[in-house]
Amino acid sequence: MGHAGTDPNVFKDVVLFAKAIGMLALPVLKEQPGYILNSLLVPLLSAATNLLVNEVADVETIDKTWIKATGAPVGPFGILDVIGITTAYNVNVIAAEKTQDALKIKTVKYLKEHFIDKNKLGVATGEGFYKYPNPAYENPDFLK
Repeated sequence: MGHAGTDPNVFKDVVLFAKAIGMLALPVLKEQPGYILNSLLVPLLSAATNLLVNEVADVETIDKTWIKATGAPVGPFGILDVIGITTAYNVNVIAAEKTQDALKIKTVKYLKEHFIDKNKLGVATGEGFYKYPNPAYENPDFLK
């Protein structure tokens, strides 16, 4: 990503150089909070936690739905376990404080009671939404 002072030719050259050395160039044309990946990922993870907290479906059903529908290797809760539940908790705390949204407040409480307080922080602690090193979604029968 360049900025207002970046020469467009330099930006173009950097993209071409990245491609020339075998990298996947992902030109970001304008600064965006979260850039591209997090701009896509945060709403997905938020939707998944909303479904869980509102008791629409359980963790495995939500993940199975995502995996089966998209062909992704893991679902949103598997992703959250990799990212770390502390990060998800902190993002939701900030959103809850800023917006006073009842669902965000409920999500913060849920994550704190079920995960943060129990030190179930994801892959780093060996347990989050799944247990590690053998999470349920790696089981060949998971999608059955």
